[in-house]
Amino acid sequence: MKRSLSTGEKERLVRRLEAGERVSALAIEAGVLRKSLYEWRGAYRAFGAAGLNRKRGPKPGERAAAAPSSPPDAAAARPPDELEGAQARIAELERLVGRQQADLDFFRKALRSWDEKRRVSGAPISSPSSKK
Repeated sequence: MKRSLSTGEKERLVRRLEAGERVSALAIEAGVLRKSLYEWRGAYRAFGAAGLNRKRGPKPGERAAAAPSSPPDAAAARPPDELEGAQARIAELERLVGRQQADLDFFRKALRSWDEKRRVSGAPISSPSSKK
């Protein structure tokens, strides 16, 4: 189904998409993937006709120019899945701390209310223990 098209052919297809034609029908007619049509449309919107024939990936010499001059920090050196796991754990712990803080606030208010009621009623501060 995939085939190479010239920049002019791609531009004609993108213009038809912009005019409102269905992506599926146009992809079948042109013999290309729908994904390619979406990519071409995005490139055309961003760069015009020149964006339809641009090369993917790093340009020659870019890798050497982009090499870091200082050592990367610890977070950048970790594999992405380890970093994502650590971020998920941090979020989980932050939620736990939030729940604990809400519980503490609730119990503080309840204790204040209980103390206030006890003072008003004149009940003793301590009660005898049931253990002997």
